[in-house]
Amino acid sequence: MGLFICFEGGEGSGKSTQIRSLKRRLNQLNIPNVATREPGGTHFGNRLRKILMFSKDTLTPETELLLFNASRSHLIDTVIQPALEEGKVVLCDRFSASTLAYQGYARGVALETVKSANMIATRGIQPDLNIFLDILPEKGFQRLPPGRDRFESEDVHEFHERVRAGYLDLIDRATDDWFVIDATQTPRKIAEIVWYKVRSMLDLV
Repeated sequence: MGLFICFEGGEGSGKSTQIRSLKRRLNQLNIPNVATREPGGTHFGNRLRKILMFSKDTLTPETELLLFNASRSHLIDTVIQPALEEGKVVLCDRFSASTLAYQGYARGVALETVKSANMIATRGIQPDLNIFLDILPEKGFQRLPPGRDRFESEDVHEFHERVRAGYLDLIDRATDDWFVIDATQTPRKIAEIVWYKVRSMLDLV
C-alpha cells in the first residue's frame, strides 16, 4: 500500500500551497504520487463542490454532511484507494477531520452522527498522517483573495473559531498521527518542516 497524507486547517492556512510544494518534491525524486482535494477531485465531486461552496439554496448542516460524504465516497472509490493500492503517495486537501470540525463542532451536528457518516463513506480508510496548519481565523482571512464561498462567508469570530477549536479538540483526543505546524511561518519554512516529516515516513536518507 502507498502513503495517505491529508492536509487540514482553517481558511487561509496554506494547505494548497503546501500540497503543491510537497508534490514538487516527490516528483523531483520520481516518487509516484496523486494530489486531490475535498470536496471535489472527480467530475462528480466537482459538481457537488459547486453546490456546497456556492449554492444560493439553504443547505442544512445535515445536507452538507451527506453531500461532503457523497463526494468523499466517490473520491475514495475512483482516486484514493486505487492510488494507494498502486503504492503511490496520496496528498489530499481535507478529509474526514474537516467534516468533524466544520459540520460537527462548528455547525452543531452530533459528533457521533458525523463519525458514522464518515465511516460509511471512507469504509475505514484513514490517513497515515494528518498535517494541521494552525492559524488564528482572523489571520487566515487576511490571506484570502476577494470573493467568498459559503464557508468563507461565515462569521470569523463565531463559526471559524469553533472550527479551529474543533480541530484542536480532535488533535487532543486523537489516537492517530497528527502533525501540527504553526502556519504563520513562511511558506518555505513550512514546506521544509513538512518535508522533514514526510521524508522520515518514506525512509529517505
